[in-house]
Amino acid sequence: MTYPYARCEPAPTQDKPVRSVFIDPELGEQGFSYQLSSGEAGCVLLDQVLDHNADPEYVREMLLHRLSIEALRHVASSPLSKREIIRRLGTSAAQFYRLLDPANSRKSLDAMFALLTILGCDVDMVVRERSA
Repeated sequence: MTYPYARCEPAPTQDKPVRSVFIDPELGEQGFSYQLSSGEAGCVLLDQVLDHNADPEYVREMLLHRLSIEALRHVASSPLSKREIIRRLGTSAAQFYRLLDPANSRKSLDAMFALLTILGCDVDMVVRERSA
């Protein structure tokens, strides 16, 4: 995967080229840090690279995360009890709470759509070409 220098902060230039790059243990080895010849330093997280390259798994996980956040918000304001939501979903309490967990990426979009529908939400998908 690639990541353009122009997106780095601070960005390297011809006058300030990259002097060193290393996988950074302070970032949990989930990114790399770099130092410019001027002494300025910056870092790039793995998520930034995945987002820039529109990695399909990353895009899916971010979509599920956003849907989970919306579901949590709507569950909190729903007149339905959690027990009633679980009954309408036809699932277990454990599965219901997994659907609400934004960190859980092992759930299906179908289950999230079903939950949001029960909560009285319309989910619209927009497909468009990415800008350059």
